[in-house]
Amino acid sequence: GHIVESGGGLVQPGGSLRLSCAASGFAFSTCDMSWYRQAPGKELEFVATITRSGGRTQYVDSVKGRFTISRDDAESTVYLQMNSLRPEDTAVYVCNAWSVQMNYWGQGTQVTVSS
Repeated sequence: GHIVESGGGLVQPGGSLRLSCAASGFAFSTCDMSWYRQAPGKELEFVATITRSGGRTQYVDSVKGRFTISRDDAESTVYLQMNSLRPEDTAVYVCNAWSVQMNYWGQGTQVTVSS
């Protein structure tokens, strides 16, 4: 299996970014998909998850109301729409695909929120 994240970059506070996570080589539709992030000097932090059916989503409290996770099973892609970005959102954002049979991680994409 293979996961590739994209869409990161430099954005001013209050701005928006849309991250994408493209999967290949495994049964994407059978996996729960999640985004994590790691800020410099900090541990990996859960950000958001969407179940394999797309019926349930969960978010860390600090991004609720600002971030939205979604998936397109036909394209084997999961998205993270990030609005009202704050400097504390600066981190490497990493995508994860999980099921009882598999657990794949991407390399991450850098998001920097700064004026």
